[in-house]
Amino acid sequence: MSEPFEDSRRLTGANLYFDGAGAALETSPGLAFDADARQRWRDNIARARATLGWPAGAVVVREHASGASLAFAAPADQLYVATEVNEWALYSALGVRATDAPVDDEAASPRPHVAHFDDADALRRLQALAATEAKPALRALVEAARAHGVPAHADDDLLSIGEGQAAQAWALDALPAADAVPWSRLRAIPKAVVTGSNGKTTTVRLLAAMLRAHGLRAGYSSTDGLFVDGERVAAGDYSGPVGARTVLRDPRVQAAVLETARGGLLRRGLVAHDAQVAVVTNISADHFGEYGIHGLDDIAAVKLVVAKALAADGVLVLNADDPLLVRRAVATGVARIGWFALALDDALARGARACGARAGSMLLCIDGIEHDLGAIAGMPLTLGGSARYNIANIAAASLAAHALGIAPATIASVLARFGGCNADNPGRLQRWTLGDVQVLLDYAHNPDGLRGLLQVAAGLRGNGRLGLLLGHAGNRLEADFRALAAVAAEAKPDRVWLKDIGGDYLRGRASGEVAAILFGALRAAGLPAGALPVCLDEAQAACEALQWARPGDLLVLPVHEPARRDVVVDLLDRLQAAGWRAGQGLADA
Repeated sequence: MSEPFEDSRRLTGANLYFDGAGAALETSPGLAFDADARQRWRDNIARARATLGWPAGAVVVREHASGASLAFAAPADQLYVATEVNEWALYSALGVRATDAPVDDEAASPRPHVAHFDDADALRRLQALAATEAKPALRALVEAARAHGVPAHADDDLLSIGEGQAAQAWALDALPAADAVPWSRLRAIPKAVVTGSNGKTTTVRLLAAMLRAHGLRAGYSSTDGLFVDGERVAAGDYSGPVGARTVLRDPRVQAAVLETARGGLLRRGLVAHDAQVAVVTNISADHFGEYGIHGLDDIAAVKLVVAKALAADGVLVLNADDPLLVRRAVATGVARIGWFALALDDALARGARACGARAGSMLLCIDGIEHDLGAIAGMPLTLGGSARYNIANIAAASLAAHALGIAPATIASVLARFGGCNADNPGRLQRWTLGDVQVLLDYAHNPDGLRGLLQVAAGLRGNGRLGLLLGHAGNRLEADFRALAAVAAEAKPDRVWLKDIGGDYLRGRASGEVAAILFGALRAAGLPAGALPVCLDEAQAACEALQWARPGDLLVLPVHEPARRDVVVDLLDRLQAAGWRAGQGLADA
């Protein structure tokens, strides 16, 4: 038979299934895996634990529309073996053997999978592999750090104890004895964890700006890279565990803000623990079909894993306008929850720690005391109050900042200026005026994000034409592409350039495949074929839109691939500086 699983992975931190390290796999779609087989899998996990001397712990079967997720807790220093235990347990539960296909266990040469052998031999081989992988010195140091109340973060190469400027790291093959660690110099730093379907990066950047205004060197990880004290130190998507660990190990960092995306939570789990605050901005339809996530309830459960990152007295910041978050809040078990909403009274209806708008002002309310953070229309990030989703991001960041000990006056001072310069929030609701042509550039990457962006555009459009770039990452269902096209069609654009999101974002799709699906969906929605040019390169598509524009037009440019976005931003900056106007060649800049 073909492999009975389609993904097998280590879980290095608290995750959807339990609060620590372990392993998880996804059964192959259509696999017959009944109650008896599930029990045999559980029994096999128990047999392996007994053989390997592992402690008892969580064993989870999460059934879903495409199969089941099988997960169990395991020692953090033996997770590669744990994945093979999980695979063997499934093969054995089904009464089949693995093929002769070799397994690369990072040794000098590949070897057959243990599930190729009978159960007794497989368990002996797992025992040998576990003995080789085990790192007792690492376990001892992590336990010593826990006893000292100091965070420890390990990966395949390093162990760091403490965080930021109060951290020290050692190679795993050169670990010190516990009594040689300078415990008095090592400690945690203030940190926040931010997740959600939309608005994560803006909220992270805003919170980092508030920390800097508070006098701390802030480091943050995001989908746009790693940043320390406002300077980018690495480009790329760092919204997963690697980004979080890198920020928490940087010796310049005095406080950290960690963007935590769905993929990292599902693939590896959390890095941060004992955080002062965790934020969930919102829940919307996205990424269905991966890791057994098939509906909004599933997405909400994944996003709320960040509650496990909180210290005992930490604050969970949730969106009171999101019914799923409201419904699931109690189940997190978090005692201190802060609520934000577009309308302050809607947030206050959920609890005494709240932030939102009232009478045109942003108000932060803590246990009955109100702090006026300023007029919303005067906050550049809101575009005069029209960008409702940024009003929500502002409220979320303000609550998180308060939980980090930042004074309301400092929060207000940042809100009064942040977003006034395009460099404050690159790739998110950036705006240029080129003669009589207005341009908006944003990351809008799912239907809700695009809908919010187009609502802002509707308030700016006037009597001119609307031009739009449209594309999607390849790792989504065709239904997701059609949903995005439906939102675009509702705005009645005059022209839509259909594009790829290049680089890693094709994610298994052929170049042009997503654009073809979007074309068909837009045609079905009534847009004429002549209004749907295909230009797969994002930067070239933006150039074509500029050349098409005439006075009074509005161009909405969701540009996603970072390198192409940099090209577009540079071009728009040069055009604006040169006083470019519609009808001129782009070379005139």
